[in-house]
This record gives sequence, structure tokens and C-alpha cells, in this order.
Amino acid sequence: MHVTPLVWWITILVTSAILIVDVFVIGRRPHEPSRRETVLALSLFVGLAMIFGLGVWMIAGGEYGGEFYAGWLTEYSLSIDNLFIFIVIMNKLNVPRDLQQSALLIGIVLALVLRGVFIAVGAAAIQEFSWVFYLFGLFLVVTAVNLARESGEEEGGYDEPRLVRWARSHLRLSEAWHGAKLTVHEGGARHFTPMFIVILTLGMTDLLFALDSIPAIYGLTSEPYLVLTANVFALMGLRQLYFLIGDLLQRLVYLSYGLAFLLLFIGVKLFLHAMHENTLPFVNGGEHISWAPDIPIWVSLVVIVGTLAVTTGLSLAADRRRTPV
Repeated sequence: MHVTPLVWWITILVTSAILIVDVFVIGRRPHEPSRRETVLALSLFVGLAMIFGLGVWMIAGGEYGGEFYAGWLTEYSLSIDNLFIFIVIMNKLNVPRDLQQSALLIGIVLALVLRGVFIAVGAAAIQEFSWVFYLFGLFLVVTAVNLARESGEEEGGYDEPRLVRWARSHLRLSEAWHGAKLTVHEGGARHFTPMFIVILTLGMTDLLFALDSIPAIYGLTSEPYLVLTANVFALMGLRQLYFLIGDLLQRLVYLSYGLAFLLLFIGVKLFLHAMHENTLPFVNGGEHISWAPDIPIWVSLVVIVGTLAVTTGLSLAADRRRTPV
């Protein structure tokens, strides 16, 4: 897929403009969004993603269009699972409801920057070393097993990132909330506010999530442009999704199992791709393994959509059985 520098710059400028407008609006009026507001914003971002995918399909072909949709759906699904941790963080840090939107927005912008670095590093590694797919595949398989084992654990199992613990013990921290401000002048000295700790926690947590999501999407497409745009669209709607389906998340009891299966599937797909492109001298003499097929993108799309549909259906059915009539 050939993407000109002009297209890269237009994409970056347009997405940056959307984020800047969102930050400006939210920064001026921190509040808990209404259901109508979240539905409209979420519909806008989902609609933009669908239109963008159609554009890729028409300009670059169905293969690349399918790769974008598969990557976007996977990133969005992993982001929904991340919302569980975000809810835990907000509860543990006692973030006021009217400030949660500001915290999420700034944390997501930071996450976009950090993921951009991960995407660039991953693209460079894949370009130079095809065997990196073996590492990505192994990482996803291990992650899938751990995710399946940890499913159903209590929220109290969440551990604060080490950098956040360091900040608590080494920085001057204010006890009071001061809106969306990150620092405040108290007692003749500059102090960091609780909002700073919240944003730092969200940013570091999402960075850890990127360790799963970036290899996962590279298992669906090797095009850095599609990897970046799929992540951008997934994170753009994450804040609205947090407020829209916060209570619904508690009902998706099998979501983690479904995501574990998806990560396992993509991990196996990466292994097969690595075997197909093999250059390691101690594996089949450095020759590609002819019997190892590349799984077509349409198969990946069917597996992703089917897994999410079955997971959601089983979760809601289990919730109805638990809920007294």
C-alpha cells in the first residue's frame, strides 16, 4: 500500500484538529456528558471510521479495506476491555464525575502519542527483521493465556504503575481537587494536583495496553498507516464509550474470554505468517515453510465479528439468568 507523504500529513492534521477541538471544548467546560451528547459523539467517530474504511477500500482495494476494518474492530474490542481498568482507576482515585471526561480525554491524547512511538518502532522492526513476527506471536499467545486466567478477578487486583507510586512518594501533591489543573501554587510552593496523578495513571496504563494492541494489529496488517489510523479511531471513541456503557461493561462477563481467544487466534496467525516468510537459519534451514498458509483477511474479519457477537450474546444471556425477574 503506497501512502504519499501528503496523505500522511493530511491524516495527521485532520485527526489532530479533531482532538484539539475536543480538548478545547472539554477543557473549558468540564462536566459529565449526557446520554444524548455521548451517543452523538460516538456515532460521529464510528461513522468517520466506517467512511474512512470505505475510502481505503475504494482507493487501495478490498484487501487493505478489510485490514483496516479488522484492525479497527480488534483495537476497539481491546479498548472496551480497557474500560474495566479505567473504571477501577476512577473509583480508586475518587475522581469527581464532572472531571472524569477531562481526565479521560487528556489521558487518551497522551496514549495516542505513546502508541505512535510503538507503531513506528514496530514498523521499523518488521521492515528489518521478519522473524519479529515470531516474537509478536509468542507474546500474544502468552497474553491470551494470562487474560483467560485472570478473567473474573476482583477489581481490587489492580496495581498502580510504578511511575505513579514514585510520583506519590517524591513529588509535592495537593490533597484538594482544582478542576482540570495539573499543578497549583500552595503554601509558597508548586504542588501537583490529584488530576495529575489520574492522568499519569491513565497514560501509563494505556501504554501497557499498547504492548498487547500493537502486536495484535500488526498480525492483521503490516501497513503502518492502517495501524495508526485504526488506533486513532479506536481511541477517539473510547471516552464516549466509557460514559455510555459504563454499567453495561459489568454485564459483559465473557468479554475477556472472547478477547483472549482473539489474541490467541492472531498470535497463531502471526506464527503462520512468520513461518511463511521465515529467514531464521535454524528453522527449516532459513527457507520459508511452504505448508504454512497466510490466513486471508476475510477469515480474520469473520472470526473477529463472530467472536464478538457470540461473546456479547452469551454475556447478556448469562446476565439475564442472574437478574431476578
